[in-house]
Amino acid sequence: MTNHCCEAMTSRVNVFCGQHDDAFACPDSLVEFSAKFQEYGLIIHDGGTSSITIDFCPWCGRRLPESQRNRWFDELERLGIDPWEDELPAEFQDDRWLGSLHQE
Repeated sequence: MTNHCCEAMTSRVNVFCGQHDDAFACPDSLVEFSAKFQEYGLIIHDGGTSSITIDFCPWCGRRLPESQRNRWFDELERLGIDPWEDELPAEFQDDRWLGSLHQE
């Protein structure tokens, strides 16, 4: 489980909706957190799965973690894995891959 910057961010990222299984379909869900990329985004409710990446918390103002998106792609390339064609190892589907880098 990820520790977010403040209680407000935690409650916004973890919105529970009894009507929608998908945060992008729920109008009450405003913030998305991608564990594998360590990115926060404001959800665009247009029927798709788009969000606008944010660098600061809208509630407490703290700087959010630096995105690991480029590093994720670089690490897959280093391992010879094509994220568009190959099956991704389980650890690359969430934030576990970051922990494995610190152990090398």
